[in-house]
Amino acid sequence: MSKRTACLLLLVLPLVLLGGCWSRQEMNELAIVLGAGVDRAPDGRVRLTLQLARPSAFAGGAEAGGGTAAKQNIVWVVSETGDTVYEAERNLALKLSRCIYWGHDVILVIGEEMARGGVRNISNFFMRNPQTRETIWVLVSKGEAKKLLESHSELEKTSAQSVGFLVRNRAGLSVILKDFQMALASCGTNPAAPRVELQKLGQPQGPGMEEKLQHEEAVITGTGVFKDDRLAGWLDTSETRGLLWLRGEVRKGAITIPSPGQPDKLISLSLVRGKTRVEPEYDGETVRFNVNLSFEADLLEQQSTEDLTTPEKVAAVEMAAAEDVFRKCADALEKARGEYGTDVFNFGEAFHRKYKKEWKVLKDCWNEEFAKAEVNIAVEAHLRRSGLLTRRASLKQE
Repeated sequence: MSKRTACLLLLVLPLVLLGGCWSRQEMNELAIVLGAGVDRAPDGRVRLTLQLARPSAFAGGAEAGGGTAAKQNIVWVVSETGDTVYEAERNLALKLSRCIYWGHDVILVIGEEMARGGVRNISNFFMRNPQTRETIWVLVSKGEAKKLLESHSELEKTSAQSVGFLVRNRAGLSVILKDFQMALASCGTNPAAPRVELQKLGQPQGPGMEEKLQHEEAVITGTGVFKDDRLAGWLDTSETRGLLWLRGEVRKGAITIPSPGQPDKLISLSLVRGKTRVEPEYDGETVRFNVNLSFEADLLEQQSTEDLTTPEKVAAVEMAAAEDVFRKCADALEKARGEYGTDVFNFGEAFHRKYKKEWKVLKDCWNEEFAKAEVNIAVEAHLRRSGLLTRRASLKQE
């Protein structure tokens, strides 16, 4: 064989062995999932609900009814049941003209009844599915997840996008699928997820809209608390703030307290930064946690007319703010430990890091140990800025 022929074969052989785009899928062959919901069907089976994008509606301005284009729905919501989530998906695939594609899924909403029966098998499917991203947001709905996915948003194109933006803003608890699954697998903590439900918001505006029904928007209203893989109960928005403080996940927010010299008037502080440090102690009998919270805040709103720039008033404001944070933390602890008997604060992981040998004995009964553990909370607040309007308002009043 000549050298020229050998070189030609070396060039041609790789082209023969390359498979090309054997697994390609065109956009017009995909049913793109924007949101998924899992409920318990009346017959006890799993009901999977998908919010699918309608490409023709997204392509132009048809969704706004602009020009001569007819108004059309942005999404299509479909449901199917099965003995497992995967079986429900396959049963649904038999009725769709396109392949179900999970790569753009934003949220996973678990219905309340399904969550109370256990979610380990539900999250297992989404973690194993190679298309599903581990960064999708996990939420628990008050009621059926199906109804939430059937709703629409006044500000966003879809309700799935709206809920995704709500959680991403981190005004409350935010949990992605990977962290939710890790909490399920850990002995040192239990999962928690934002509670989402439909609420009537706003009023129809403009002539001819008087007969329109008031819109129901998906909103975050608290936190679902789990014990192992079962939903144990709820924390409201105030208790959720306490949960976030104890977990060291507070990023922003407002603290509203009575004005020191005029308690019938209120002042609001804007949180700048916060820090949480959890120090476990164990003497062989009693588990103890010393929790130290510290934060800085700016004075953002003042209803009173007193001067809050004096050292005495600054100290009073800081004490009142610290007491407000302490109360929220104590309320969250009392409900999670006393009513639900579950550790959703990651205290077990802190104990595990410090007492590895003792953890081997306590990990299987950690929820019970945590329920009777001693928790000491200390809060330190610092008023960073009080603004320029305080003294002016005081002098004007005088």
